[in-house]
Amino acid sequence: MEIREVFARNLRALRQAKGLSQEELAHQAGIDRTYISSLERNVYNASIDVVDRLAEVLGVDAAELLKRPSDDLQGSKSELDE
Repeated sequence: MEIREVFARNLRALRQAKGLSQEELAHQAGIDRTYISSLERNVYNASIDVVDRLAEVLGVDAAELLKRPSDDLQGSKSELDE
């Protein structure tokens, strides 16, 4: 799984877990709602500054937005060992 897809999935999951709409998240982070939608659909790359602002609003470390699922880590490790 590419890092943009990881970010998109984590962003949506964390936003929904917080009970925030895309519009609410965008407003609190100071960015446009359509940009949030594009990030969640893996259309755009987020800058490190945007990742940090979103993480702050979501109450997590920026690294949480980029954290790969554990099953994806296993696959990546196996590929590297070959």
